[in-house]
Amino acid sequence: MNEKTLARCTWRFGLRLLLAVALCAGSGAARAQTTAAFGALPLIAAVRNGDEAAVRARLVGTADVNARQPDGATALHWAVHHEDAAVADLLIRAGADPNAANDLGVTPLLLACRRGHGVLVERLLAAGADPNAALPGGGTALMAAARAGSLEAVNALLARGARVNAAEAVRGQTALMWAVANRRPAVTRALLDGGAAIGARTATRRRVYNMGGSRSAGSASGGIALEEVLEGGSTALLFAARSGDVESTRLLLAAGADVRDTAADGNTALVIAAHSGHGSLAGLLLRAGADPNAAPLGYTALHAAVLRGVLRDRGVPNDDPGAGPPLVRALLAHGADPDARLARGSPVRRWSHDFAFMDRWVGATPFWLAAHFLEMEMMRILAAAGADPRAPSRDGTTPLMAAAGLGYNRGGGSAFVRDRRDFSSYNPVESAALGSTIPAAEERRTLDAVAMALDLGARVNAANDAGDTALHAAASHGMNRVISRLTDHGADLHAENRRGQAPADLAVYADGIAGDRYVREATAALLRTLEDAAPGHPAAPHGHPEARELANPVTGTPESVAAGAAAYAAHCSACHGATGRGGGALAAAAAAYGPPPSNLADRTWRHGGSDGEVFVSIRDGIGPDFSMDAFGDRLAETEIWNLVNFLRSLR
Repeated sequence: MNEKTLARCTWRFGLRLLLAVALCAGSGAARAQTTAAFGALPLIAAVRNGDEAAVRARLVGTADVNARQPDGATALHWAVHHEDAAVADLLIRAGADPNAANDLGVTPLLLACRRGHGVLVERLLAAGADPNAALPGGGTALMAAARAGSLEAVNALLARGARVNAAEAVRGQTALMWAVANRRPAVTRALLDGGAAIGARTATRRRVYNMGGSRSAGSASGGIALEEVLEGGSTALLFAARSGDVESTRLLLAAGADVRDTAADGNTALVIAAHSGHGSLAGLLLRAGADPNAAPLGYTALHAAVLRGVLRDRGVPNDDPGAGPPLVRALLAHGADPDARLARGSPVRRWSHDFAFMDRWVGATPFWLAAHFLEMEMMRILAAAGADPRAPSRDGTTPLMAAAGLGYNRGGGSAFVRDRRDFSSYNPVESAALGSTIPAAEERRTLDAVAMALDLGARVNAANDAGDTALHAAASHGMNRVISRLTDHGADLHAENRRGQAPADLAVYADGIAGDRYVREATAALLRTLEDAAPGHPAAPHGHPEARELANPVTGTPESVAAGAAAYAAHCSACHGATGRGGGALAAAAAAYGPPPSNLADRTWRHGGSDGEVFVSIRDGIGPDFSMDAFGDRLAETEIWNLVNFLRSLR
């Protein structure tokens, strides 16, 4: 909306005035210093100090009423700044020039309009102030008054010939656009009555954006397109959709504005309103005939309504009663497709609070998004409207997986933390474990969303293109209650993704990007317990007949077991841990790139439990990708047999 266009043109002048006010409000000594500094301009000093008696005295004398400070400001500027109508009248009667401009081009009228002081605007105009006074960038007095919301000032300017359709030079914005951008419906009505053009459009420009990629440093993500996006081309109606000005929208539509109006990039007023969190205004547009299924940028108003939810900003509730579930209902009632697919990501800026669509969500339906964001009420509404509760995103991730947290990277260790809508914040915590832990309230909502998806017929063991299931997701976030709910519904504890990882292998977290990795001990223990109790726990190992025939030539004496323990400590404990249950210092790092170290205390060893099979596994390693190295070149055969005897003692 660029609401700061006018402010940028005058901020230096305002800063000087504020500094002067601060000086005047100080001690008597400060006032004396200020007066001394302006000894050559006693009238300005008197006005600056708010001393009306001194002003009268100076005007009776020989003071130059139009004397200027070094920056061009006059006594009349200061009177307007202080909103002192009485002093302004004294100066005007004494011949003060109402069209005097400082070195930034600011006249007393422009300053009065920016402050929204209707009485001063009236008096300055009556004294001959130019109603079409403008800043060097084209910002007019009428625009300033419209922005401030001063109906009195706007009417006074229009009555004296202010050009209602003048546009500033930077973006091509008009007073009508300023009014609706700042939610000034009374001013909107006055401008429309004064002949404001509802079809006027802002200028356009092209900017390059990262389309749905990372919000992190540089806003760059591998494989994510950078696109040149056309911006601008907005009418007053599109400004109203963005600002949420319902009353101005009614006035614009009654005046003939096109409800299907689009910006330069093709976006519609309805999608803009929904994406901006203005549910009540979006409802008005729907009733006026807006297309609920338009998706010029790759997403519909329904996608936008779910993404925005009931938030004004990250963590800030929306006070619009029409936002969130009510808007979802309204869109569906007007024919919105509950199974529309997200076709592309939207522009993403670094560390912004934008409600952006991530590229990894492409293919998502509104129900999928609701599940991912844990929007329970929206899930119910969409399901009741016939939404497919199983429809996956582009990579095969189902709503159940999305609810369980697949594709959701909670944190970057002890510094950066993300939420479900991918807002990132610098939020230092005591440890990487705490930064990577799902808050209890979120886990409760996750459990409810997962339960709803299962009740609606979600396939608990469905896998996406990477082979991950909902159980993989829950394990990766350490959500033990969710794990239990999924396994109660038959989730496969042994399901392996395309990297050969079972859910237990993902029970790890990292301290930042490429940082140290740690095992979520409570989650790993739960999964081991469930695995031992599960019907699917292997009753027998993989068959290795030739290895099984090898006889152990070393008797398992205490001496042999002790020698094996020494070999284990030197070569095996870093991965498998001191107790052999797979919790060594390098276990998490191994799990990040393949299957984790095996639980050697389990009653059934996946690669065989005979002495010969264990011997061969240690000597030759475990293929085909050698998730465990071969030790035949590091240990003599007798040392390996001693190690076998030690491992048998663990069981």
